Amino acid sequence: MKSTIVIGHKNPDTDSICSAICYAALKRTLTGENYVPCRAGEINNETQFVLEKFGVEPPEPVESLEPRISDVQYREVEGISPQISLKRAWEHMRDSNIQSLPVVTKRGKIKGIITLGDEARFYLEDQDPRALSKASTPFLNIAQTLWGEIIVGDPEAKFSKGKIVVAAYHPSAIEDSVTPGDLVIVGSNTEIQKYAIERGASCIVICVGSKVTPAIRKRAEEAGCIVIVSPMDLYACSKLITHSMPVGHIMRKDGIIAFNADEPVADVKATVSKLRIRYFPVLDGNDCYLGMMSQRNLLDIERQKVILVDHNEKGQAIDGIASADVVEVIDHHRIDSVETVNPIYFRAQPLGCTATIVTMMYREHHIEIEPTIAGLLCSAILSDTLMFRSPTCTPADEAAARELAEIAGIKIKEYAMAMFNAGSKLGKKTPDEIFHIDCKRFNAATSSIMVSQVTSVSEKELSKVKNRMLPYMEKLLPTAGVDMLFTMLTNIIDQSTELLFVGQNAKAAVQSAFSCEPKSDSIFLPGVVSRKKQVIAPLIAAIDEL
Repeated sequence: MKSTIVIGHKNPDTDSICSAICYAALKRTLTGENYVPCRAGEINNETQFVLEKFGVEPPEPVESLEPRISDVQYREVEGISPQISLKRAWEHMRDSNIQSLPVVTKRGKIKGIITLGDEARFYLEDQDPRALSKASTPFLNIAQTLWGEIIVGDPEAKFSKGKIVVAAYHPSAIEDSVTPGDLVIVGSNTEIQKYAIERGASCIVICVGSKVTPAIRKRAEEAGCIVIVSPMDLYACSKLITHSMPVGHIMRKDGIIAFNADEPVADVKATVSKLRIRYFPVLDGNDCYLGMMSQRNLLDIERQKVILVDHNEKGQAIDGIASADVVEVIDHHRIDSVETVNPIYFRAQPLGCTATIVTMMYREHHIEIEPTIAGLLCSAILSDTLMFRSPTCTPADEAAARELAEIAGIKIKEYAMAMFNAGSKLGKKTPDEIFHIDCKRFNAATSSIMVSQVTSVSEKELSKVKNRMLPYMEKLLPTAGVDMLFTMLTNIIDQSTELLFVGQNAKAAVQSAFSCEPKSDSIFLPGVVSRKKQVIAPLIAAIDEL
């Protein structure tokens, strides 16, 4: 069974990252199962400061939950060499209960495909007595196919010239049949054995396990003739010998359809649905063979189990969330559009931070909060509530943060300012990086918007950001996939925000939302620090009325 991943929203903030880490730890403790914290974006400066402070590794990055071929339970059927016999290939298919096999090089590259249908077609259609020599069939293949043994000659030699002759009667009956290079199937008659060697046969197959006389052995050695002894009778040998042909001679080399393990399942389904092929090779990043996948494997794929923290909106969720199995949601935002396969545990509380909810759950289950976990949870609350200054902050948030600070051994004011200062280092970042530090997408009735929030303790730094951000937003809008872009430049110390905006109707929406006349591209909002409570709610309401 796969691990369950615990993940926050795109462009994760400190609450998203810390809540994922701490809730995954709680779930592991409660269930004994594997819950893995993950992230849907880069770690910002503030969060990096927090993780380094408490010696915690960043969660594993995940770009998409869209299933890929590597998530499919394909069969790790061993590939075969082009030199093995058709008989061994068939046995491999029978033992593996599969009807197609990849033919691979020593380095694991796909060279061809052999199917049960290819073998059947060859057996039914081939009537060429020279087929084995045309395929340069190894004599070892012939011996193995006939359950025999090479007692004279080089086991590595190949049958590369001549035809197959069955000699069952007096030598005079095959006088004109055996030519140099032929392979002659004989019985116990030493006269026929001797005659075949003298006529230049490259190999004689002696049936019914007959003993080879010293004289025949000597003549064969002198003539360079391979001698194979088989326990089968003449009929069985003549019937089965064509099964010794190497698969490389009849395998399909062209038009082979294979898929890389990293390819999205949706793309592969669209391709294979149009084909009447049961099995397809799966390749790694170096195009080396990994296994065989059937169309049924694509239908039986197991959905990735996911717990969402700090969000429940589809627009903010990691790509491919519709293909995953959301099993829990822990959030402090409005309820929106993430759909689930089954009924789930959904906990949403009107608090200032998801980490406060996670803290409550530790207490409810009587699980001790270790100093490292306490430090992460406290950092998330201080970040999301701007050290209790945000209007979203509740008494429960502040009480939880103060309790956690004691466990973690930190002084709230000093630590919070150090954390905010770490997050305010924006000078070396590009406008694109700054915009996506903490950016969320929201949907109104008829429009969609993106709102980025940039926080700092320096008014000077925010002013520099503004001069770079507006031209960037104008350039980004045509390709952003939304109707309007907004950036909140939030001064933590002054508890104020300058809201930048671009897009058709953006100015009208701002004017209606905040009941004041904005400039052409920005508006100053004293006392506004919360995106969730003070900006999104009035903006969405205003846009819906436009």
